Amino acid sequence: MSRATTRRSTRPWGAAIAAAARRQTVSEWFATPLAVATLDQPRASGFAAAPRDLRPIDEAAGRAMLEGVFTLGGETLALRPGADPWSQASPSRRFAVLLHRFGWIGGLLVNGEAGAREALRLTLEWRRVFGRWNGFAWSPEVLDRRVFNLACAVKALTAHASDAEAVLLAESLARQARQLMRLGDTPPRAAERHAAAAIAGATLSGPAGEALMTAACQKLEADLETAVLADGGHGTRSPEAAMELLLDLMTLDDVLIQRGRPPPEGVSRAIDRLTAGLRFFTLPDGGLPAFQGGEASDARRVAAARVHDDAPADQPAQMEMRASGYQRLSGKLLEVLVDAGTPATGAWSVAALGQPLSLEVLCGRDRLIAGSGWSDMAAGPPALRLAAGGSTVSIGAGAAGEPLGGFFARSLGPRLVGGPTRIEVLRRESEAGVWLDLSHDGWLERYQLTHERRLFLDKGLDELRGEDRFVPAEGAKPTPTPIEAHFHLHPDVRASLARDQRSVLLKGPSNIGWWFRNDAGQVSLEPSVYYREGRAIRTTQVVLRGRLRTDRGGRIRWKLTMSEGV
Repeated sequence: MSRATTRRSTRPWGAAIAAAARRQTVSEWFATPLAVATLDQPRASGFAAAPRDLRPIDEAAGRAMLEGVFTLGGETLALRPGADPWSQASPSRRFAVLLHRFGWIGGLLVNGEAGAREALRLTLEWRRVFGRWNGFAWSPEVLDRRVFNLACAVKALTAHASDAEAVLLAESLARQARQLMRLGDTPPRAAERHAAAAIAGATLSGPAGEALMTAACQKLEADLETAVLADGGHGTRSPEAAMELLLDLMTLDDVLIQRGRPPPEGVSRAIDRLTAGLRFFTLPDGGLPAFQGGEASDARRVAAARVHDDAPADQPAQMEMRASGYQRLSGKLLEVLVDAGTPATGAWSVAALGQPLSLEVLCGRDRLIAGSGWSDMAAGPPALRLAAGGSTVSIGAGAAGEPLGGFFARSLGPRLVGGPTRIEVLRRESEAGVWLDLSHDGWLERYQLTHERRLFLDKGLDELRGEDRFVPAEGAKPTPTPIEAHFHLHPDVRASLARDQRSVLLKGPSNIGWWFRNDAGQVSLEPSVYYREGRAIRTTQVVLRGRLRTDRGGRIRWKLTMSEGV
Protein backbone atom coordinates (compact mmCIF):
# COMPACT_ATOMS: atom_id res chain seq x y z
CA MET A 1 0.00 0.00 0.00
CA SER A 2 1.19 3.49 -0.65
CA ARG A 3 -0.21 6.94 -0.04
CA ALA A 4 1.07 9.84 -2.12
CA THR A 5 0.33 13.55 -2.09
CA THR A 6 1.76 16.63 -3.74
CA ARG A 7 4.61 18.32 -1.91
CA ARG A 8 3.18 21.07 0.26
CA SER A 9 4.57 24.61 0.25
CA THR A 10 5.72 25.74 3.66
CA ARG A 11 4.93 29.39 2.89
CA PRO A 12 1.51 29.61 1.22
CA TRP A 13 1.51 33.40 0.91
CA GLY A 14 -1.29 33.67 -1.61
CA ALA A 15 -3.70 31.41 0.26
CA ALA A 16 -2.90 33.11 3.59
CA ILE A 17 -3.48 36.64 2.27
CA ALA A 18 -6.73 35.64 0.57
CA ALA A 19 -7.96 33.84 3.70
CA ALA A 20 -7.10 36.79 5.94
CA ALA A 21 -8.95 39.22 3.67
CA ARG A 22 -11.95 36.93 3.41
CA ARG A 23 -12.09 36.38 7.17
CA GLN A 24 -11.95 40.10 7.86
CA THR A 25 -14.70 40.86 5.33
CA VAL A 26 -16.96 38.09 6.59
CA SER A 27 -16.37 39.02 10.24
CA GLU A 28 -17.28 42.64 9.58
CA TRP A 29 -20.41 41.65 7.65
CA PHE A 30 -21.63 39.20 10.32
CA ALA A 31 -21.35 41.96 12.93
CA THR A 32 -23.53 44.44 11.01
CA PRO A 33 -27.11 45.08 12.22
CA LEU A 34 -28.47 43.97 8.85
CA ALA A 35 -26.72 40.60 8.97
CA VAL A 36 -27.76 40.05 12.58
CA ALA A 37 -31.38 40.95 11.74
CA THR A 38 -31.56 38.45 8.88
CA LEU A 39 -31.04 35.60 11.38
CA ASP A 40 -34.52 36.23 12.80
CA GLN A 41 -36.67 34.92 9.92
CA PRO A 42 -38.69 32.81 9.77
CA ARG A 43 -39.65 33.08 13.42
CA ALA A 44 -39.37 29.94 15.53
CA SER A 45 -42.02 29.42 18.18
CA GLY A 46 -41.77 25.88 19.52
CA PHE A 47 -40.26 22.42 19.47
CA ALA A 48 -41.27 19.23 17.67
CA ALA A 49 -38.73 16.66 18.92
CA ALA A 50 -36.18 15.95 21.64
CA PRO A 51 -32.74 14.84 20.31
CA ARG A 52 -30.67 12.54 22.49
CA ASP A 53 -26.93 12.89 22.93
CA LEU A 54 -25.45 9.45 23.61
CA ARG A 55 -22.29 10.81 25.21
CA PRO A 56 -21.85 10.01 28.94
CA ILE A 57 -22.81 12.77 31.36
CA ASP A 58 -20.75 14.02 34.31
CA GLU A 59 -23.38 14.22 37.06
CA ALA A 60 -20.82 15.24 39.72
CA ALA A 61 -19.73 18.25 37.65
CA GLY A 62 -23.36 19.32 37.46
CA ARG A 63 -23.73 19.13 41.23
CA ALA A 64 -20.66 21.30 41.63
CA MET A 65 -22.13 23.90 39.27
CA LEU A 66 -25.17 24.16 41.54
CA GLU A 67 -22.69 25.32 44.18
CA GLY A 68 -21.12 27.80 41.76
CA VAL A 69 -18.05 25.73 40.86
CA PHE A 70 -17.39 25.36 37.11
CA THR A 71 -14.62 22.91 36.23
CA LEU A 72 -13.88 22.65 32.51
CA GLY A 73 -10.80 21.16 30.90
CA GLY A 74 -9.11 20.78 34.29
CA GLU A 75 -9.52 24.47 35.21
CA THR A 76 -11.95 25.88 37.77
CA LEU A 77 -13.98 29.06 38.08
CA ALA A 78 -15.61 29.43 41.50
CA LEU A 79 -18.61 31.74 41.86
CA ARG A 80 -21.14 32.32 44.58
CA PRO A 81 -24.22 30.10 44.09
CA GLY A 82 -26.72 31.81 41.81
CA ALA A 83 -24.09 33.88 39.99
CA ASP A 84 -23.23 33.18 36.36
CA PRO A 85 -19.93 32.95 34.48
CA TRP A 86 -20.88 35.19 31.55
CA SER A 87 -19.79 38.41 33.21
CA GLN A 88 -16.65 36.88 34.75
CA ALA A 89 -13.17 36.53 33.28
CA SER A 90 -12.47 32.90 32.38
CA PRO A 91 -9.27 31.27 33.68
CA SER A 92 -8.10 30.72 30.09
CA ARG A 93 -9.25 30.89 26.51
CA ARG A 94 -9.65 27.11 26.48
CA PHE A 95 -11.98 27.37 29.50
CA ALA A 96 -14.00 30.06 27.72
CA VAL A 97 -14.33 27.88 24.61
CA LEU A 98 -15.64 24.96 26.66
CA LEU A 99 -17.95 27.24 28.61
CA HIS A 100 -19.55 28.72 25.49
CA ARG A 101 -19.90 25.30 23.87
CA PHE A 102 -22.44 24.35 26.59
CA GLY A 103 -21.11 20.82 26.94
CA TRP A 104 -21.70 21.18 30.68
CA ILE A 105 -25.47 21.55 30.37
CA GLY A 106 -26.21 17.81 30.50
CA GLY A 107 -24.49 17.54 33.89
CA LEU A 108 -26.91 20.09 35.31
CA LEU A 109 -30.00 18.56 33.72
CA VAL A 110 -29.48 15.16 35.37
CA ASN A 111 -29.48 16.81 38.80
CA GLY A 112 -33.23 17.01 39.12
CA GLU A 113 -35.43 20.07 39.09
CA ALA A 114 -32.80 22.27 40.74
CA GLY A 115 -30.29 21.42 38.02
CA ALA A 116 -32.79 21.98 35.21
CA ARG A 117 -33.84 25.36 36.59
CA GLU A 118 -30.19 26.42 36.95
CA ALA A 119 -29.48 25.30 33.37
CA LEU A 120 -32.46 27.33 32.17
CA ARG A 121 -31.30 30.40 34.10
CA LEU A 122 -27.76 30.19 32.72
CA THR A 123 -29.02 29.68 29.16
CA LEU A 124 -31.36 32.64 29.30
CA GLU A 125 -28.63 34.79 30.85
CA TRP A 126 -26.25 33.77 28.05
CA ARG A 127 -28.93 34.80 25.57
CA ARG A 128 -29.27 38.18 27.26
CA VAL A 129 -25.53 38.87 27.12
CA PHE A 130 -24.47 37.16 23.88
CA GLY A 131 -27.70 36.23 22.12
CA ARG A 132 -27.65 38.85 19.35
CA TRP A 133 -24.02 38.67 18.29
CA ASN A 134 -20.50 38.35 19.67
CA GLY A 135 -17.34 37.67 17.69
CA PHE A 136 -16.06 35.01 20.09
CA ALA A 137 -19.30 33.45 21.34
CA TRP A 138 -20.57 33.06 17.76
CA SER A 139 -17.27 31.92 16.27
CA PRO A 140 -16.98 28.59 14.39
CA GLU A 141 -14.79 27.33 17.23
CA VAL A 142 -17.74 27.15 19.62
CA LEU A 143 -20.97 27.58 17.68
CA ASP A 144 -21.65 24.09 16.31
CA ARG A 145 -21.16 22.40 19.69
CA ARG A 146 -23.44 24.92 21.43
CA VAL A 147 -26.18 24.42 18.82
CA PHE A 148 -25.89 20.65 19.24
CA ASN A 149 -25.92 20.78 23.05
CA LEU A 150 -28.80 23.24 23.25
CA ALA A 151 -30.88 21.20 20.81
CA CYS A 152 -30.40 18.12 23.00
CA ALA A 153 -31.30 20.10 26.16
CA VAL A 154 -34.42 22.02 25.09
CA LYS A 155 -36.98 19.43 26.20
CA ALA A 156 -35.66 19.47 29.77
CA LEU A 157 -35.25 23.26 29.73
CA THR A 158 -38.78 24.02 28.50
CA ALA A 159 -40.29 21.74 31.15
CA HIS A 160 -39.45 24.50 33.66
CA ALA A 161 -39.81 27.53 31.36
CA SER A 162 -42.74 29.88 30.92
CA ASP A 163 -44.39 30.07 27.50
CA ALA A 164 -42.52 33.30 26.80
CA GLU A 165 -39.17 31.76 27.85
CA ALA A 166 -39.80 28.72 25.64
CA VAL A 167 -40.30 31.02 22.65
CA LEU A 168 -37.05 32.84 23.47
CA LEU A 169 -35.20 29.49 23.57
CA ALA A 170 -36.69 28.45 20.20
CA GLU A 171 -35.77 31.76 18.58
CA SER A 172 -32.24 31.63 20.00
CA LEU A 173 -31.64 28.07 18.77
CA ALA A 174 -32.97 28.93 15.30
CA ARG A 175 -30.79 32.03 15.00
CA GLN A 176 -27.64 30.16 15.99
CA ALA A 177 -28.40 27.27 13.64
CA ARG A 178 -28.92 29.70 10.74
CA GLN A 179 -25.54 31.23 11.48
CA LEU A 180 -24.00 27.76 11.26
CA MET A 181 -25.41 27.47 7.75
CA ARG A 182 -23.68 30.73 6.79
CA LEU A 183 -20.23 29.57 7.82
CA GLY A 184 -19.76 27.76 4.53
CA ASP A 185 -18.67 24.30 3.50
CA THR A 186 -14.97 24.64 4.30
CA PRO A 187 -13.50 21.53 5.97
CA PRO A 188 -12.68 20.13 8.37
CA ARG A 189 -15.84 20.76 10.44
CA ALA A 190 -18.42 21.33 7.71
CA ALA A 191 -20.06 17.96 8.38
CA GLU A 192 -20.22 18.63 12.11
CA ARG A 193 -21.69 22.11 11.53
CA HIS A 194 -24.38 20.93 9.17
CA ALA A 195 -25.20 17.92 11.37
CA ALA A 196 -25.77 20.28 14.31
CA ALA A 197 -27.90 22.61 12.15
CA ALA A 198 -29.96 19.64 10.90
CA ILE A 199 -30.51 18.43 14.48
CA ALA A 200 -31.63 21.92 15.49
CA GLY A 201 -33.97 22.05 12.51
CA ALA A 202 -35.52 18.69 13.38
CA THR A 203 -35.96 19.91 16.95
CA LEU A 204 -37.83 23.08 15.99
CA SER A 205 -41.43 23.03 14.84
CA GLY A 206 -43.03 24.89 11.93
CA PRO A 207 -41.46 26.52 8.86
CA ALA A 208 -38.35 27.58 10.77
CA GLY A 209 -37.44 24.00 11.62
CA GLU A 210 -38.46 22.58 8.25
CA ALA A 211 -36.29 25.01 6.30
CA LEU A 212 -33.25 24.39 8.49
CA MET A 213 -33.64 20.62 8.50
CA THR A 214 -34.03 20.33 4.73
CA ALA A 215 -31.14 22.66 3.81
CA ALA A 216 -28.74 21.27 6.40
CA CYS A 217 -29.38 17.62 5.49
CA GLN A 218 -28.68 18.37 1.83
CA LYS A 219 -25.37 20.04 2.66
CA LEU A 220 -24.47 17.32 5.16
CA GLU A 221 -24.73 14.55 2.58
CA ALA A 222 -22.22 16.37 0.37
CA ASP A 223 -19.91 17.01 3.35
CA LEU A 224 -19.87 13.34 4.34
CA GLU A 225 -18.52 12.30 0.94
CA THR A 226 -15.18 13.89 1.86
CA ALA A 227 -15.30 13.84 5.67
CA VAL A 228 -15.82 10.07 5.92
CA LEU A 229 -13.30 7.86 4.14
CA ALA A 230 -14.23 4.56 2.51
CA ASP A 231 -12.97 2.51 5.47
CA GLY A 232 -14.68 4.65 8.12
CA GLY A 233 -11.84 7.02 8.96
CA HIS A 234 -12.18 10.80 9.19
CA GLY A 235 -10.73 13.30 6.74
CA THR A 236 -8.40 14.57 9.46
CA ARG A 237 -7.20 10.98 10.11
CA SER A 238 -8.04 11.45 13.80
CA PRO A 239 -9.72 8.35 15.31
CA GLU A 240 -11.37 10.55 17.93
CA ALA A 241 -12.77 12.95 15.30
CA ALA A 242 -14.33 9.99 13.49
CA MET A 243 -15.98 8.80 16.70
CA GLU A 244 -17.32 12.27 17.57
CA LEU A 245 -18.85 12.65 14.10
CA LEU A 246 -20.45 9.22 14.49
CA LEU A 247 -22.04 10.27 17.77
CA ASP A 248 -23.47 13.39 16.12
CA LEU A 249 -24.87 11.42 13.20
CA MET A 250 -26.50 8.91 15.54
CA THR A 251 -28.25 11.80 17.30
CA LEU A 252 -29.42 13.12 13.93
CA ASP A 253 -30.64 9.68 12.89
CA ASP A 254 -32.63 9.40 16.13
CA VAL A 255 -34.28 12.83 15.91
CA LEU A 256 -35.23 12.33 12.25
CA ILE A 257 -36.95 9.09 13.22
CA GLN A 258 -38.81 11.02 15.92
CA ARG A 259 -40.01 13.37 13.19
CA GLY A 260 -41.06 10.46 10.99
CA ARG A 261 -38.38 11.25 8.42
CA PRO A 262 -36.09 8.61 6.91
CA PRO A 263 -32.43 9.57 7.39
CA PRO A 264 -30.69 10.61 4.16
CA GLU A 265 -28.91 7.73 2.45
CA GLY A 266 -25.57 9.47 2.83
CA VAL A 267 -26.04 9.74 6.60
CA SER A 268 -26.90 6.04 6.96
CA ARG A 269 -23.91 5.07 4.82
CA ALA A 270 -21.58 7.27 6.89
CA ILE A 271 -22.87 5.74 10.13
CA ASP A 272 -22.12 2.25 8.83
CA ARG A 273 -18.62 3.21 7.71
CA LEU A 274 -17.74 5.11 10.88
CA THR A 275 -18.99 2.20 12.98
CA ALA A 276 -16.68 -0.21 11.15
CA GLY A 277 -13.78 2.22 11.59
CA LEU A 278 -14.48 2.62 15.30
CA ARG A 279 -14.50 -1.16 15.69
CA PHE A 280 -10.96 -1.21 14.25
CA PHE A 281 -9.73 1.62 16.49
CA THR A 282 -11.22 0.39 19.79
CA LEU A 283 -8.37 -0.95 21.93
CA PRO A 284 -8.54 -3.59 24.67
CA ASP A 285 -8.84 -0.92 27.38
CA GLY A 286 -11.93 0.47 25.64
CA GLY A 287 -10.22 3.66 24.44
CA LEU A 288 -8.75 4.83 21.14
CA PRO A 289 -5.21 5.32 19.86
CA ALA A 290 -4.18 8.96 20.31
CA PHE A 291 -3.14 9.73 16.74
CA GLN A 292 -3.33 12.80 14.47
CA GLY A 293 -4.78 15.36 16.85
CA GLY A 294 -7.14 12.98 18.64
CA GLU A 295 -6.95 11.83 22.25
CA ALA A 296 -7.51 8.33 23.61
CA SER A 297 -10.98 9.42 24.78
CA ASP A 298 -13.02 7.83 27.55
CA ALA A 299 -13.97 4.14 27.36
CA ARG A 300 -17.57 5.05 28.26
CA ARG A 301 -17.71 7.47 25.34
CA VAL A 302 -16.39 4.84 22.94
CA ALA A 303 -18.91 2.31 24.26
CA ALA A 304 -21.71 4.84 23.72
CA ALA A 305 -20.65 5.31 20.10
CA ARG A 306 -20.68 1.53 19.60
CA VAL A 307 -24.00 0.86 21.33
CA HIS A 308 -25.65 0.16 17.98
CA ASP A 309 -22.78 -1.99 16.63
CA ASP A 310 -24.36 -5.39 16.04
CA ALA A 311 -21.31 -7.12 14.57
CA PRO A 312 -21.00 -10.70 15.88
CA ALA A 313 -18.56 -11.06 18.77
CA ASP A 314 -16.65 -13.78 16.89
CA GLN A 315 -16.32 -11.70 13.71
CA PRO A 316 -12.62 -11.51 12.69
CA ALA A 317 -11.17 -8.12 13.55
CA GLN A 318 -10.13 -5.86 10.68
CA MET A 319 -6.35 -5.44 10.76
CA GLU A 320 -5.88 -2.71 8.13
CA MET A 321 -7.50 0.60 7.28
CA ARG A 322 -5.95 1.31 3.91
CA ALA A 323 -7.79 4.51 3.03
CA SER A 324 -7.12 6.02 6.46
CA GLY A 325 -3.55 4.73 6.69
CA TYR A 326 -3.53 2.61 9.85
CA GLN A 327 -2.25 -0.87 10.62
CA ARG A 328 -2.97 -3.15 13.57
CA LEU A 329 -1.00 -6.15 14.82
CA SER A 330 -2.48 -8.54 17.41
CA GLY A 331 -0.78 -11.16 19.54
CA LYS A 332 -1.80 -13.03 22.68
CA LEU A 333 -1.34 -10.01 24.93
CA LEU A 334 0.36 -7.46 22.72
CA GLU A 335 -1.68 -5.12 20.54
CA VAL A 336 0.10 -2.68 18.21
CA LEU A 337 -1.42 0.25 16.30
CA VAL A 338 0.71 2.01 13.68
CA ASP A 339 0.13 5.36 11.96
CA ALA A 340 1.05 4.28 8.45
CA GLY A 341 -0.37 7.15 6.41
CA THR A 342 0.67 10.60 5.27
CA PRO A 343 -0.77 13.45 7.36
CA ALA A 344 -3.91 15.20 6.21
CA THR A 345 -3.34 18.21 3.97
CA GLY A 346 -4.70 21.73 3.65
CA ALA A 347 -7.54 22.74 5.94
CA TRP A 348 -7.86 19.15 7.16
CA SER A 349 -4.39 19.36 8.76
CA VAL A 350 -4.92 22.09 11.39
CA ALA A 351 -4.48 19.48 14.15
CA ALA A 352 -2.39 16.94 12.20
CA LEU A 353 0.87 15.59 13.62
CA GLY A 354 4.21 15.25 11.85
CA GLN A 355 4.98 11.86 13.44
CA PRO A 356 5.16 9.37 10.56
CA LEU A 357 5.19 5.67 11.47
CA SER A 358 4.37 6.43 15.11
CA LEU A 359 3.03 3.49 17.10
CA GLU A 360 1.12 2.58 20.24
CA VAL A 361 1.56 -0.71 22.11
CA LEU A 362 -0.74 -2.33 24.66
CA CYS A 363 -0.29 -5.37 26.88
CA GLY A 364 -3.83 -6.55 27.45
CA ARG A 365 -5.58 -3.50 28.89
CA ASP A 366 -2.30 -1.84 29.86
CA ARG A 367 -1.13 0.94 27.57
CA LEU A 368 2.65 0.70 27.46
CA ILE A 369 3.91 2.83 24.56
CA ALA A 370 1.84 5.79 23.41
CA GLY A 371 2.29 9.30 22.03
CA SER A 372 1.82 12.66 23.67
CA GLY A 373 -1.90 12.64 22.84
CA TRP A 374 -1.71 16.27 21.68
CA SER A 375 -5.02 17.68 20.45
CA ASP A 376 -6.24 21.14 19.46
CA MET A 377 -7.55 21.57 23.03
CA ALA A 378 -4.13 20.91 24.54
CA ALA A 379 -2.50 23.85 26.29
CA GLY A 380 0.86 22.65 25.07
CA PRO A 381 3.61 23.81 22.70
CA PRO A 382 3.32 23.14 18.95
CA ALA A 383 6.59 21.21 19.22
CA LEU A 384 4.55 18.28 20.53
CA ARG A 385 3.16 17.95 17.01
CA LEU A 386 6.65 17.15 15.68
CA ALA A 387 8.32 13.75 15.37
CA ALA A 388 9.82 13.83 18.88
CA GLY A 389 6.30 14.10 20.32
CA GLY A 390 5.34 10.67 18.96
CA SER A 391 6.71 7.16 19.34
CA THR A 392 8.79 7.30 16.20
CA VAL A 393 12.21 8.56 15.09
CA SER A 394 13.61 12.04 14.66
CA ILE A 395 16.74 13.13 12.81
CA GLY A 396 18.95 16.06 13.75
CA ALA A 397 17.08 19.26 14.53
CA GLY A 398 14.70 18.87 11.59
CA ALA A 399 11.02 18.03 11.38
CA ALA A 400 9.03 15.60 9.23
CA GLY A 401 6.22 18.12 8.96
CA GLU A 402 5.60 21.17 11.16
CA PRO A 403 2.69 23.51 11.87
CA LEU A 404 2.39 26.94 10.35
CA GLY A 405 3.00 29.84 12.71
CA GLY A 406 2.57 33.60 12.87
CA PHE A 407 0.59 35.29 10.10
CA PHE A 408 0.08 32.00 8.24
CA ALA A 409 -1.43 30.29 11.30
CA ARG A 410 -3.68 33.27 12.01
CA SER A 411 -4.93 33.26 8.42
CA LEU A 412 -5.12 29.56 7.57
CA GLY A 413 -5.00 27.92 10.98
CA PRO A 414 -1.96 26.01 12.28
CA ARG A 415 -1.87 23.64 9.31
CA LEU A 416 0.83 21.01 9.07
CA VAL A 417 3.17 21.52 6.13
CA GLY A 418 6.29 19.92 4.75
CA GLY A 419 5.54 16.38 5.94
CA PRO A 420 6.05 13.09 4.10
CA THR A 421 4.38 12.81 0.70
CA ARG A 422 4.72 9.05 0.35
CA ILE A 423 4.49 6.19 2.81
CA GLU A 424 5.02 2.63 1.62
CA VAL A 425 3.51 -0.28 3.54
CA LEU A 426 4.04 -4.00 2.97
CA ARG A 427 2.21 -6.42 5.26
CA ARG A 428 2.88 -10.16 5.42
CA GLU A 429 1.21 -12.65 7.72
CA SER A 430 1.90 -16.26 8.61
CA GLU A 431 1.19 -18.65 11.45
CA ALA A 432 4.41 -17.42 13.09
CA GLY A 433 3.45 -13.78 13.14
CA VAL A 434 2.99 -10.53 11.25
CA TRP A 435 5.65 -8.56 9.36
CA LEU A 436 5.11 -4.89 8.66
CA ASP A 437 7.60 -3.07 6.43
CA LEU A 438 7.12 0.69 6.27
CA SER A 439 9.03 3.61 4.83
CA HIS A 440 8.50 7.34 4.27
CA ASP A 441 10.24 10.28 2.63
CA GLY A 442 9.69 12.90 5.32
CA TRP A 443 13.42 13.24 6.02
CA LEU A 444 14.61 12.92 2.43
CA GLU A 445 14.65 16.56 1.39
CA ARG A 446 16.67 17.85 4.36
CA TYR A 447 18.84 14.87 5.33
CA GLN A 448 18.79 12.73 2.17
CA LEU A 449 17.63 9.79 4.29
CA THR A 450 14.60 7.53 4.03
CA HIS A 451 13.25 6.19 7.30
CA GLU A 452 12.30 2.52 7.17
CA ARG A 453 10.57 0.87 10.12
CA ARG A 454 10.27 -2.91 10.17
CA LEU A 455 8.04 -4.53 12.77
CA PHE A 456 7.53 -8.22 13.53
CA LEU A 457 4.98 -9.44 16.05
CA ASP A 458 5.89 -12.99 17.02
CA LYS A 459 2.57 -14.63 17.87
CA GLY A 460 4.17 -17.62 19.60
CA LEU A 461 6.48 -15.65 21.89
CA ASP A 462 4.19 -12.60 22.06
CA GLU A 463 7.22 -10.48 21.30
CA LEU A 464 7.48 -7.29 19.26
CA ARG A 465 10.70 -6.72 17.35
CA GLY A 466 11.49 -3.48 15.61
CA GLU A 467 14.20 -2.10 13.39
CA ASP A 468 14.49 1.55 12.38
CA ARG A 469 16.74 1.94 9.35
CA PHE A 470 18.03 5.14 7.78
CA VAL A 471 18.70 4.59 4.09
CA PRO A 472 20.79 7.20 2.23
CA ALA A 473 19.69 8.63 -1.08
CA GLU A 474 21.96 8.27 -4.07
CA GLY A 475 24.66 10.93 -3.95
CA ALA A 476 23.99 11.85 -0.30
CA LYS A 477 26.68 14.04 1.26
CA PRO A 478 28.78 12.62 4.15
CA THR A 479 27.26 14.70 6.96
CA PRO A 480 27.44 13.47 10.60
CA THR A 481 23.91 13.56 12.00
CA PRO A 482 22.36 12.55 15.33
CA ILE A 483 19.34 10.21 15.30
CA GLU A 484 16.82 9.45 18.03
CA ALA A 485 14.03 6.92 18.50
CA HIS A 486 11.38 8.04 20.98
CA PHE A 487 9.04 5.70 22.85
CA HIS A 488 6.63 7.69 25.01
CA LEU A 489 5.20 5.73 27.91
CA HIS A 490 1.67 5.97 29.22
CA PRO A 491 1.44 7.74 32.62
CA ASP A 492 0.35 4.45 34.25
CA VAL A 493 3.62 2.75 33.25
CA ARG A 494 6.59 2.43 35.60
CA ALA A 495 9.97 2.32 33.90
CA SER A 496 13.40 1.46 35.27
CA LEU A 497 16.78 1.26 33.57
CA ALA A 498 18.67 -2.00 34.08
CA ARG A 499 22.22 -2.20 35.37
CA ASP A 500 23.54 -2.53 31.84
CA GLN A 501 22.19 1.01 31.23
CA ARG A 502 20.58 -0.26 28.03
CA SER A 503 17.56 -2.43 28.84
CA VAL A 504 14.41 -0.86 30.28
CA LEU A 505 11.83 -2.71 32.38
CA LEU A 506 8.25 -1.56 31.84
CA LYS A 507 5.30 -2.38 34.08
CA GLY A 508 1.70 -1.27 33.69
CA PRO A 509 -1.20 -1.52 36.16
CA SER A 510 -1.46 -5.32 35.68
CA ASN A 511 2.13 -5.57 36.98
CA ILE A 512 3.25 -7.69 34.03
CA GLY A 513 6.87 -6.87 33.28
CA TRP A 514 8.18 -6.20 29.77
CA TRP A 515 11.82 -5.79 28.81
CA PHE A 516 12.56 -3.16 26.21
CA ARG A 517 15.96 -4.15 24.78
CA ASN A 518 17.95 -2.41 22.04
CA ASP A 519 21.33 -1.89 20.41
CA ALA A 520 21.35 1.93 20.46
CA GLY A 521 24.51 3.84 21.33
CA GLN A 522 22.79 5.58 24.25
CA VAL A 523 19.61 4.85 26.19
CA SER A 524 17.91 7.23 28.61
CA LEU A 525 14.65 7.75 30.49
CA GLU A 526 13.48 11.33 30.06
CA PRO A 527 10.44 13.44 31.00
CA SER A 528 7.45 13.53 28.69
CA VAL A 529 3.79 14.54 28.80
CA TYR A 530 0.53 12.81 27.96
CA TYR A 531 -2.64 14.78 27.28
CA ARG A 532 -6.01 13.78 28.67
CA GLU A 533 -8.97 16.11 28.03
CA GLY A 534 -6.48 18.78 27.02
CA ARG A 535 -4.56 18.55 30.30
CA ALA A 536 -0.89 17.59 30.45
CA ILE A 537 0.03 14.65 32.69
CA ARG A 538 3.66 13.99 33.45
CA THR A 539 5.09 10.76 32.16
CA THR A 540 8.33 9.25 30.85
CA GLN A 541 9.82 8.42 27.49
CA VAL A 542 12.54 5.99 26.47
CA VAL A 543 14.96 7.69 24.08
CA LEU A 544 17.43 5.70 21.98
CA ARG A 545 20.25 7.81 20.53
CA GLY A 546 22.93 7.31 17.94
CA ARG A 547 24.90 9.07 15.21
CA LEU A 548 25.38 8.29 11.55
CA ARG A 549 26.79 9.69 8.33
CA THR A 550 24.08 10.56 5.87
CA ASP A 551 25.96 8.87 3.00
CA ARG A 552 26.19 5.59 4.92
CA GLY A 553 22.94 5.47 6.85
CA GLY A 554 22.46 3.32 9.91
CA ARG A 555 19.94 1.50 12.06
CA ILE A 556 18.60 0.99 15.57
CA ARG A 557 17.15 -2.38 16.59
CA TRP A 558 14.86 -2.94 19.56
CA LYS A 559 12.40 -5.47 20.92
CA LEU A 560 9.71 -5.75 23.57
CA THR A 561 9.52 -9.09 25.32
CA MET A 562 7.78 -10.33 28.45
CA SER A 563 10.03 -10.69 31.48
CA GLU A 564 10.13 -13.87 33.49
CA GLY A 565 9.80 -13.76 37.26
CA VAL A 566 10.00 -9.95 37.49
